[in-house]
Amino acid sequence: MLQNGIDKNRLDFIRLREAKAISHFDCGDADLNDFILNRASAYQKQKLAVSYACVDSNDASRVYAYCSLANDKVALDDFKDKTEFNRFRKKRGFPNEKRLKSYPAVKLCRLGVENSVKGKQIGTTVIDFIKSMSALDSNAGCRFLTVDANLNAVPFYEKNGFVRMNAKDDNPHTRLMYFDLNDIAGDPV
Repeated sequence: MLQNGIDKNRLDFIRLREAKAISHFDCGDADLNDFILNRASAYQKQKLAVSYACVDSNDASRVYAYCSLANDKVALDDFKDKTEFNRFRKKRGFPNEKRLKSYPAVKLCRLGVENSVKGKQIGTTVIDFIKSMSALDSNAGCRFLTVDANLNAVPFYEKNGFVRMNAKDDNPHTRLMYFDLNDIAGDPV
């Protein structure tokens, strides 16, 4: 399917390893560029995060975007108070016997889209890949996808179904957001 000049059928996602290091990437953010070019393999080696690249299936050296993922949780501490957390649990449909103090999640630590393909929905394609992998292909229990979204990226995440964790979040740089993977996984088994 051709979308804005990018044939989505020609996109592959590869798990990055040292042998598949990225030599060139520019998303316009020095920290995101530095991470994928210089630090991702160290995070992988220490099992702190796993990174994936969205590449052209005919030329894997052509990197359109990348994401970095780690384990996370949605917990009481993420909310203003226990009442707000209880409202969250009730809204998400957790039965009383499943009302834990935290719920498993995957954190989207970093997401960068190459400047040359910005505006072509590659970021949304990466988010869809993460959702699918986390909800349908997961080897462990995982209910949520979380992100500390930079303020300028909040509309992008909202467009992709993320919700602010705490309406009163006043962090000057980011907003903690989540996506409920049950929204795409269908009925739980």
